[in-house]
Amino acid sequence: MKVTPFGGAGTVTGSRYLLESGGARILVDCGLFQGLKVLRLRNWRPFPIPPSEVDAVVLTHAHLDHSGFVPVLVRDGFKGPVYVTRPTTGLLPILLEDAGRLQEEDAERANRRGYSKHSPAKPLFTEADARAVIPHVNPRPFDQSWELGGLHFKYHRAGHILGAASVEAVSPTGYTVLFSGDLGREHDSLFPPPVSRPQADLVLMEATYGDRRHPETIAEEALAEALNSALRRGGIAMIASFAVGRAQTLATLIHRLMLDGELPEVPVFLNSPMAIEVTGVHLDHVAELRPEAAEFRAAMDRLVPTPSVEESKELNERRGPWIVIAGAGMLTGGRILHHLKAFGGDPRNALILPGYQAEGTRGRHLRSGERRLKIHGQTVEIRCQIHVLDQLSAHADAEELADWILDGPEPSGGVVLVHAEPSPADTFRATIEGRAGWKVAVAEEGVSYP
Repeated sequence: MKVTPFGGAGTVTGSRYLLESGGARILVDCGLFQGLKVLRLRNWRPFPIPPSEVDAVVLTHAHLDHSGFVPVLVRDGFKGPVYVTRPTTGLLPILLEDAGRLQEEDAERANRRGYSKHSPAKPLFTEADARAVIPHVNPRPFDQSWELGGLHFKYHRAGHILGAASVEAVSPTGYTVLFSGDLGREHDSLFPPPVSRPQADLVLMEATYGDRRHPETIAEEALAEALNSALRRGGIAMIASFAVGRAQTLATLIHRLMLDGELPEVPVFLNSPMAIEVTGVHLDHVAELRPEAAEFRAAMDRLVPTPSVEESKELNERRGPWIVIAGAGMLTGGRILHHLKAFGGDPRNALILPGYQAEGTRGRHLRSGERRLKIHGQTVEIRCQIHVLDQLSAHADAEELADWILDGPEPSGGVVLVHAEPSPADTFRATIEGRAGWKVAVAEEGVSYP
């Protein structure tokens, strides 16, 4: 049994790992490359093997950097099942269809305005391509094994987002490969922590934050301080949020802070059609969440959804104080950009960036101190306050990652670090080698392990 990364190596995006055993070819994750243009261009490369020769896809979770290439795989000849956890069944169509729709809109805009180098500009995949994935989706419960290509697979809860899992694959001889997927936090506000890792001979492990510790301050306190910096001055607090998990976490924390009197009772708008849909999926799987069902439902009821474009535009004419949660989380697109254009020039207002900001994104530029952004073809001066809240990250930090991997015997085939930029990966490699003396490799694209 061998594993070959075709993405997620040297970068936090494009997770794709080909597992081969006894003639079976199974793809664990099938994600989009995102962020820098040099990474996005990889999405257009031919897949290393014909999609028709892939027997099945096993997804760890619904985020596009783990699932977003499946529509291309299906369009180009893949015929097999796509295995997911049951909560992921609800999330996956929302994310894939939205991504296809955005691809089509971007291509149409490029053709209309003539700024594409390609004539005509084409989407990587369409909304129809995304819908074509759904008949392939095959849900599986946590903690129950199933047979696939002579191997036995099992999902283990990984925290991170709704439905996220680590994937265990066991060969007929008992050799076990474990894919960590994206690991959540020990004290996440919305999700229980990852379960202890099972014994494995080879572990492919994410190391997104392998070189840093998240702040010790409590997430609620940091969020209250950031929001109040605008609200107490009659300003507008804009939160750039991912639709899956982050928006629901923020809504839960804001609800608690208002109940405790730590925030004024102001309107809280959820200005993201995707986040509105995703919230419904969370309500369908409330037993998977850390908060009590009654508290979570009350927090979601506090939100004022603004699904239509007209409602979104009306917010830009509204005076503060109020809060808006809008996508996208790294300022790569979405309605948050319209709010930033409308309110980003006023120092009374605040923009909150709650979580990881990938290289090449507007969020990373602001985090690095840039205050001039190109938005919709215009240069926008950003004078509002900027608050970066790593306390709300959905990814385990270096210490939490180390606790997860070291809580168990050494994998005989070693640990291979994936889903990390080079510096965090190498730092975490040194950490594990230094603490335990284990064999640790940083994944290289196209190189097989063990």
